[in-house]
Amino acid sequence: MIQFLSLARVFGLMLMVFSMTYILPILTSLIYRDGTELLFIEDMLLTLGAGLLLWILTRQFDRELKAKQGFMLVVLAWTGMAAFATFPLMSYLKNLSFTDAYFETMSGLSTTGATTLTGLDRLPPAINLWRHELNWLGGMGIIVLAVAILPVLGVGGRQLFMAETPGPMKDTQLTPRITETAKNLWLVYGSITVACIFALKWAGMTWLDAVCHAFATLSLGGFSTYDAGVGHFNSPAIEAVLIVFMLLAGMNFATHFLALRGRSLMPYKHDVELLPYLVLVVGSCVAIGLYLWLQGTYADFPTALRHASFSLVSIGTDCGFVTADFNEWPIFAPLWMFFVSCVAVCTGSTGGGIKMMRTLILVKQSQLQMFLLTHPTSVNPLKLGNMVIQSPIVLSVLGFIFVYFMSVVVLTLLLVISGLDFLSSFSAVLASINNAGPGLGEVGPATNYGGLTDFQTWICTLAMFLGRIEVFTALILFTPAYWRK
Repeated sequence: MIQFLSLARVFGLMLMVFSMTYILPILTSLIYRDGTELLFIEDMLLTLGAGLLLWILTRQFDRELKAKQGFMLVVLAWTGMAAFATFPLMSYLKNLSFTDAYFETMSGLSTTGATTLTGLDRLPPAINLWRHELNWLGGMGIIVLAVAILPVLGVGGRQLFMAETPGPMKDTQLTPRITETAKNLWLVYGSITVACIFALKWAGMTWLDAVCHAFATLSLGGFSTYDAGVGHFNSPAIEAVLIVFMLLAGMNFATHFLALRGRSLMPYKHDVELLPYLVLVVGSCVAIGLYLWLQGTYADFPTALRHASFSLVSIGTDCGFVTADFNEWPIFAPLWMFFVSCVAVCTGSTGGGIKMMRTLILVKQSQLQMFLLTHPTSVNPLKLGNMVIQSPIVLSVLGFIFVYFMSVVVLTLLLVISGLDFLSSFSAVLASINNAGPGLGEVGPATNYGGLTDFQTWICTLAMFLGRIEVFTALILFTPAYWRK
């Protein structure tokens, strides 16, 4: 019981920190005079009050979290904060159900970018900014943000960072102290976001659109301020800027930090994921552009390359921006984009899916296994670059990929049982668990997830949540071993 009270204390502190995120939409409302400032002030006080009350009731249980408690707190934080984040949406959109509001906020915090809302063009600036701020916060992870702040309040952060950080190798630290690691990652994340804002403004966006889309780009969140998405602008310059920053966001932010700290490009050269990531994504852009041109989808190759490149980078990096209805393309093209979304982005990026590091480990392990079939007495370690991959990591990767694909199968079958057609079901689950946004069929880029039933919406919400915290973090809570002392 005491461990749960200790978790409640930390969660109360996190809610108080989270309440400060309302300041940005409040300032936006005052600048644009959209009349929503009181709504956000009320919701900020409600979130702050709930966190403060929870902390007061449990403040005497001041204990350092153990590693296993970190997993539970990650689950509690993501589900709980998504629930509190629904208040502004439900306060302004009176007819919005809690199911759809929770889907929207989980989509934001999980950086999925799927939406059930229509009329985004007419939403008040502060409401739109709030949606995109959720994207941005979820990008690097609210937990990592809390790790950088909560130690000041007496809460240890390493257990949270280990539970939240994506990828198979979580012990690598950029600096000796975990708090400094989190702060440095956020500093890099914020700096690239600012650069993206100015680049989008230069390309022709308004300041509000530039801020919102920069938040969605660096988080690979994919929210937009328009129902037509990025296609609303019909601007090659804007699309080019977004492609560059989506590619940057799909890289390991630890590599960005090391490159900036050392003022050298060598960390990029030494990153074993980077070259395969760029070859897969950029090569696919050219191949799909050529395929669409030869299939007659577009009249000329430059036009086909433009739309193929933006869509493939967007879906392949799990961002989810749209400029074209790829639902109308020959089926191979969107299916290949969703395949790329499963494996492309680097560990330590803001993207989802299996990630390139796990993909490379799986490929190397398969090659090694085939070699051992013909040379059973040889001793060959599994290596990526100059790095030897230990057996526990390989087993962890194999376990993760099995659970990942089983989750896709089970959730897809649940959607099919509920009455949704197979293509819509499969693509909705794959897009949700990869945090990629739009799917195919009834959830394609020309529509949204608003046509789903409540049951179907909750299935997709669960998929987004599992994808964001990489499946194991949630499923481990349902194992008997977790609850044993």
